Amino acid sequence: MMALTVELKPFFTIGYSDLKIGNFVSLLKRYAVETIADVRSTPYSKFYPEFNSEGLKHSLKTYGIKYAFLGKELGARRSEDECYVDGKVSYDLVFRTEAFQNGIQRLISGAGRMRIALLCAEKDPLDCHRAILICRYLRDVIGPINHILNDGRIETHHESERRLLKQLNLDNLELFKNDKEVLEDAYRKQGEKIAFSKQASTETKDDFD
Repeated sequence: MMALTVELKPFFTIGYSDLKIGNFVSLLKRYAVETIADVRSTPYSKFYPEFNSEGLKHSLKTYGIKYAFLGKELGARRSEDECYVDGKVSYDLVFRTEAFQNGIQRLISGAGRMRIALLCAEKDPLDCHRAILICRYLRDVIGPINHILNDGRIETHHESERRLLKQLNLDNLELFKNDKEVLEDAYRKQGEKIAFSKQASTETKDDFD
């Protein structure tokens, strides 16, 4: 992707996890988020119905926050057969799809006008495709990315990457590879770990990214 020259608004991500809707909205207001970009493939929750797409859209509108569903373009549970290898989603293949590229371009365009937060279900951004898939490809073109944690703190995407390297025991490999190569290895390893698999049972999973 080409680097942008326009000034972009601060960019965020958030996972609702077990947050109450009031606490969730309070976090958005704290960081002056103007638009939620829902990147869940299936924007519904059995246990947290207040985060179902239509209800959430209505709740956010009450607080002056816009809602956009981008799960078709940027969701991790893909409809394209070419995104699967042995029944499991490959994030590298997702990136090549026209739908994903269109979704990324919509985010970039929107980030020039408003403060956007990507929404998914997982609490920890490292367990979610919003960081491991989407932010991997946004990080060099959209400016600083901030992950809003459930306790209200901000973890920058750079801090998330450092934590990912440490989590995968890759933080001491700079002597053998350059930083970019090590980080790409980390993204791929974590992507393989968390990617949706057709073979995996979904009966016990409530929310899909």
